[in-house]
Amino acid sequence: MPIYEYHCKDCGDDFERFIRSMFSKETITCPECGSEHVSKAFSVFGTSGSGSGGSISSAAACAPSG
Repeated sequence: MPIYEYHCKDCGDDFERFIRSMFSKETITCPECGSEHVSKAFSVFGTSGSGSGGSISSAAACAPSG
C-alpha cells in the first residue's frame, strides 16, 4: 500500500496518507483544518544498501556473480 504526501493549500500543513490504489477516488482532507483543498506533493523515496560502504552501479548489483 503506497504512502502519498499531500500539502494543504488552506493551512499549509504537509501530511501523508496510505492509499489502497493510485486510482482510488477517496476524497483527501487535511487532518489539521479539514479542508479538501489539498494537492499531492512531490515525494522521494530512499533505499538502504548492504552497508558495505562501497559504491556499486545498479547494473553491477543486478549481475549474477560467479
